[in-house]
Amino acid sequence: MTMTFDPFTELDRLTGALLGGRQSLKPMPVDLHRDGDQYVLNADLPGIDPGSVDVNVDGQLLTIRAERSAPERSGSGWLLQERPHGSYLRQFSLGEGVDSEAISAHYDNGVLSLVIPVTPKAKPRKIAITSGVPSDQQAIAG
Repeated sequence: MTMTFDPFTELDRLTGALLGGRQSLKPMPVDLHRDGDQYVLNADLPGIDPGSVDVNVDGQLLTIRAERSAPERSGSGWLLQERPHGSYLRQFSLGEGVDSEAISAHYDNGVLSLVIPVTPKAKPRKIAITSGVPSDQQAIAG
């Protein structure tokens, strides 16, 4: 069995030990893409109980919170504990072109999926092009 050394993970562990074992916020990797008239956000939250996931919108701020509890092992000591536990938090600033009232969320196989619809006024539209003198300028010229 090979063991790898990640200096950043080790630094996080040492910093946590020095600060009294307080758990810092954990990273929550996300993918975000536009699919037609909606944005789709997928956040990886493996091993998270869906009941501990909280998604809310306050004005133009979308917040995703989750908590992963450390398993309790009575009568035994840890030999290795690499799976992260603690609090997860991500915040996103929503533009005025999204319908925050119609956001929907689904959690399946450790992935939280949010569908964020675009408002009709933010949807792309075609502008008609006319030729000749515009009608409002004809009134001025005449």
